[in-house]
Amino acid sequence: MAKSIMIQGAGSNVGKSLVVAGICRAAVRRGMTVRPFKPQNMSNNAAVTADGGEIGRAQALQALACGVAPVTDMNPVLLKPETETGAQVIVQGQRLTSVKARDYAQLKPTLIQSVLESFERLGDGVDLIVVEGAGSPAETNLRTGDIANMGFAQAANVPVILIGDIDRGGVIAQIVGTHVILPDDDRDMIKGFAINKFRGDPELFDGGVSEIVSRTSWKHLGVIPWFDGASKLPAEDALDISSKTLGTGFKIVVPQLSRIANFDDLDPLGLDPNVSVEMVPAGKPLPLDADLVLIPGSKSTTGDMAFFREQGWDIDLAAHVRKKGHVLGICGGYQMLGAKIHDPEGIEGPAGSCDGLGLLDVETTMYAEKHLAEVHGTYLKTGDKVKGYEIHIGTTKGPDCARAWLEINGANVGAASQGGRIRGCYIHGLFTADAFRAAFLQELGAAASCFDYDAQIDQVLDDLADHIEAHFDLDLMLSLAK
Repeated sequence: MAKSIMIQGAGSNVGKSLVVAGICRAAVRRGMTVRPFKPQNMSNNAAVTADGGEIGRAQALQALACGVAPVTDMNPVLLKPETETGAQVIVQGQRLTSVKARDYAQLKPTLIQSVLESFERLGDGVDLIVVEGAGSPAETNLRTGDIANMGFAQAANVPVILIGDIDRGGVIAQIVGTHVILPDDDRDMIKGFAINKFRGDPELFDGGVSEIVSRTSWKHLGVIPWFDGASKLPAEDALDISSKTLGTGFKIVVPQLSRIANFDDLDPLGLDPNVSVEMVPAGKPLPLDADLVLIPGSKSTTGDMAFFREQGWDIDLAAHVRKKGHVLGICGGYQMLGAKIHDPEGIEGPAGSCDGLGLLDVETTMYAEKHLAEVHGTYLKTGDKVKGYEIHIGTTKGPDCARAWLEINGANVGAASQGGRIRGCYIHGLFTADAFRAAFLQELGAAASCFDYDAQIDQVLDDLADHIEAHFDLDLMLSLAK
């Protein structure tokens, strides 16, 4: 069985995912075989795995840092929020059920066996597993039946390193407070701590480090400065996505849906020097100077269709179309572009139908079965290769499907309006294909730009590993792994 170490946070969004990715790449460069693992994740930005399931996008990035393909055992429990109080529960890559938050507390203890099975399989024949926690172990109200933090650490006997976020302020209280509030057996699992997102001269925090060590007796593994390359890596949480205005010229506008999902489609566009990507939050109009309005995926298409209208975006989009602007809908955004969305089984809410935006002559019917697949194909107009994945419920049909614009796994897919200014498809990840991205954008009026997206991400992961090696005591961490 592999040695393992668990990175937990003194709060949410302290940078655990990035630290784990950096540790993974750094350890791989030292000649180790490494795998990432997160017992329980909550995200609507999922990745489709080669073994036919889905996991959190962060674990897919961490797998890339390890130089391996993502598999479902890397994230055995994935929660995908569907409403303010409920979520879909994915276990070992497949949908188990949908539950309200209060009911998940009863379901959670039954999932530890699946989590431990995945952890054991993942460790077979490898040197190190780097485990990522979720939220904070100090949320003691969630400790009963916990599988995300100390519950897992105890069950699998994995030592813990606690990460604090100094950028938010109060990091000494974060870490010392965690020490104070944890019960003895949980506290004993923590072997060390590190400070993340530091700006300025780290020596100015020497007194803070001494204070934490004196109050906790935990080993200090480093003060990690702010990593500027983080914005170039795929975001997992919808709260972390932002406008990318480094590019100039061609303007892509993205309405930020309330249940936005699988928004990694935006990542390659945000790195294009000839493109700016503007996220439009609720309550703001879609800008009139958009060249392309991109409607992204959604975890609840019917709910987001109502949300779209509540913002008045349907009126803004109609004005954009009248000005002969371009529109692209991906997955849930594709469904919203059609005339009708039918949900006869009440999968996304009350059974029934609702009007779409009516910009494509297609209709969508929701079915419980989810389409999960990695795909390859070509852009029919130019023959450029594309790759990506499908992750959706529902089937879309109608006259505009006769104007398919992609060939995927041997079939022509997607739909387009007459003239092609409005298009939709179910394929996520298309823009990671460099030649297709360049051809598609140039066709819409953007200046020619073709860069190697995959190589850029790989370079950022190398830079992140350098950052970890320079500011985090990897040798001490490896000595603490068990």
